[in-house]
Amino acid sequence: MPNYLKGEIYRLLHKKSTYLYFAALALGYVLLAYIRSGGFTAESVVSDALTFFNLMPALAGGFLFAAIYLDDLNSKNLAMLVGYGLSKTTIVIAKFLLMFTLSALAFALLPLFHGAVYAVMGWAPTAGNWVALYAISLKYFLMTVAFALVSGILVYGLQRSTFSAVLYLLLAFNIVSGLSSMVLRTFAPGLSNYLMPAISDRVMTAVIQSSSVVLPLVEYTVYIAIAGVLSALVFQKKEMEF
Repeated sequence: MPNYLKGEIYRLLHKKSTYLYFAALALGYVLLAYIRSGGFTAESVVSDALTFFNLMPALAGGFLFAAIYLDDLNSKNLAMLVGYGLSKTTIVIAKFLLMFTLSALAFALLPLFHGAVYAVMGWAPTAGNWVALYAISLKYFLMTVAFALVSGILVYGLQRSTFSAVLYLLLAFNIVSGLSSMVLRTFAPGLSNYLMPAISDRVMTAVIQSSSVVLPLVEYTVYIAIAGVLSALVFQKKEMEF
């Protein structure tokens, strides 16, 4: 697995499209902030982060999901990896680690970029603002990784990139969670608290309030473990076309 991970990291970091995409995304971010700058207040640096960061699971995470999970499907490389002796469970774990690591990097840099943009416009974040910004970024990082794992179940089970990409975007734009929450509020209200947006929101709130994050992180770990096990199981049962 280490050699596979090294090869994948090298591939992803040497894709010109990665840098072009994130440069375009950064430019769009700056333009959107500039458009809003006429109405900035002392609270805008955090309140705008809640709005802007909400888009990142789809915009930044979506690109990473496609590059990590879907490129192998489109290039027929997934079957080749299995054919060369890499176990299916190893592939599932490796792709999770790649998604986790690269998403962590992206969402670690996001508050810095956001704070720099607002500082240039005259509204530099305070020390308290930085805590809130990183707590918000943590929330959407957790959602991004979780949604990638859930969508990965379709990647391994159906091995059709279109269905997997659509599911990821539906999750990232909170369409699935919104519909599920509406249904659960009617039939099982308590269960809506265990949807991913609610779990990640509890992590964010705990960080901002300096309270314990143990329970929401345990809930998150269970969510991740279930998605990972399901991915491995459906992949094991899927016949590969070599």
